[in-house]
Amino acid sequence: EISRLSESDILVLRLDLTDRSSHEAATNSVLRHFGRIDVLVNNGGRSQRSLFVDTNLEVYNAIIELNYLGTISLTKHVLNHMIQRKKGKVVTVSSVMGIMGAPLATGYCASKHALQGFFNSLRTELTDYPEISIIQICPGPVQSQIIQNVFTENLAKSIEKPGDQSHKMPTDRCARLTLVSMANDVKEAWISDHPYLAVCYLWQYAPTWAWWLMNRMGKKRIQNFKSGIVSVQCVPL
Repeated sequence: EISRLSESDILVLRLDLTDRSSHEAATNSVLRHFGRIDVLVNNGGRSQRSLFVDTNLEVYNAIIELNYLGTISLTKHVLNHMIQRKKGKVVTVSSVMGIMGAPLATGYCASKHALQGFFNSLRTELTDYPEISIIQICPGPVQSQIIQNVFTENLAKSIEKPGDQSHKMPTDRCARLTLVSMANDVKEAWISDHPYLAVCYLWQYAPTWAWWLMNRMGKKRIQNFKSGIVSVQCVPL
């Protein structure tokens, strides 16, 4: 029999990842309500669509504040509780862009590479706590609102044409594979369809070929971007 949730089983809190001073209080509110935190899923962030030479440095600062510093700030407060319990899961939604590089996303890629390095290093600091899992989820292109909310070359500008997103992985499939990865304590999961997944393997095992391929595809992607086409199906987003 499936148990039904009651109102006491649900707590919704507003949270601003960039307001790091509020993260301790938010963590304490959850602990007061539930008594414990079993799983933290870090899933906040914004992507980018702009060329580095055209982009204000303030955009890079905002990307790092949100995607990286906001994530590790919240993790720090929740992890303190998990260490006291000697149990828990910290799940961070990174990206295939944390594994490879791509044009028009220099700041986004940098923030995801930072998350990869941080959590891979954090895992090595928790060897005395074998029941605390550090799990990184690296999705490829997924149907979502991420394109509509990307950073551009300046903070005040939004994207004009988000483009067709139908070729991307359905959201429910990505969510299901993420849950499977969490349940099995997979340290790093690449969740993507081909050809995007094949490019990840190239970057991992044959980087020289990956650089050659990305240079060819990147040139086309930049041309399309300058022509007003944001999404190009053959290139990982």
